[in-house]
Amino acid sequence: MCKKIFIAATGQHCGKTTISLSLMHLARKKYERVGFIKPIGPKCVEYNGLTMDMDAAMMASVYGLDEDAHLMSPMTLTPGSTRKYLDGKITPEMPRRLITDAIRELERKYDFLIIEGAGHGGVGSVVGANNAQVANMAGAPVLMVTNGGIGNVIDAVELNLALYEREKADVRVVMVNKLLPEKRERSLAYLKKAFDGSSLLVTSAFDYSPILAHPTLQHVAEMLGLPLRGNPDEKSRLCHTIQLGAASSQRVIDHLEDSTLLIVTSSRDELIVTASSLHHIPDFKKRLTGLVISGHAPMSLITQQILDDSKVPYIRVEETSSEVFYRLREHVSKIGPDDREKIELINSTSERYIDFAAIDALL
Repeated sequence: MCKKIFIAATGQHCGKTTISLSLMHLARKKYERVGFIKPIGPKCVEYNGLTMDMDAAMMASVYGLDEDAHLMSPMTLTPGSTRKYLDGKITPEMPRRLITDAIRELERKYDFLIIEGAGHGGVGSVVGANNAQVANMAGAPVLMVTNGGIGNVIDAVELNLALYEREKADVRVVMVNKLLPEKRERSLAYLKKAFDGSSLLVTSAFDYSPILAHPTLQHVAEMLGLPLRGNPDEKSRLCHTIQLGAASSQRVIDHLEDSTLLIVTSSRDELIVTASSLHHIPDFKKRLTGLVISGHAPMSLITQQILDDSKVPYIRVEETSSEVFYRLREHVSKIGPDDREKIELINSTSERYIDFAAIDALL
């Protein structure tokens, strides 16, 4: 018989995919065959000729599940899906049939199946298959991931629990993620006290980590929809800080923090040349991850040549520096199949922080 677990969350960016990766790693230590499915896919990519949710594609790539890729993302919400469903071009039965058929087929193949939800409990309601409904259809106990804190965690869990209870989905675990290390023990103690009268297991996941929270250069390029130029071997470098190069060149260089993504206007030839010229110095290279060069004005030919010769990673955009800055500040990093550093960190850290035996015992 296949054990199943549904990974829910109180909202976006709580860390569902990080927890799914962790459970894949930990479950594979006990079970011979571990599978994955993301029933509702709101963010899609092309993978081996299939249109799939990006998290399902990442899992297939990382864990060698390509033969089941066609089952791992049964219902994708591509542009126009909402209108087609509301116009009756997609029947109400179709999403539920696609999802349940895929889950049943994967159940026959695996000893342990991880089912990852999308966003908060209500995502998917437009096609009659929100997270709570899918958990009920799958007959899978629910692990609900939430961000760190105390009061905001209690509020968010209670809000989502109402929907899961209405749909008769079985929530068994609340997992608090992105905890501040200095508040971990106190937060967990109060949360366990808050849910003491329920049957919920309150447990913890990871401390807040800049490595997991911040994007790589490749993520930034993908988010902007533009190529990353310069040394391709540096595409996995992390951007811990985003800084506008608005001050004098010397002041900008002197105040760079470690792993900074510097946004500089294309007309700032002296700053671009200075950053490019210093790129070969190890201490400076540690502080400057890469450049985003913004604006319509072309760089001079000599500046372009110095930039290209330095191999400093850069992205060329036509938006203004302020527009790019605010876009990037709103960006939340997603884990991709090329993020080996992040995935290895997740796997190793999960063995210390996540009590898989306690979770497994509840399924």
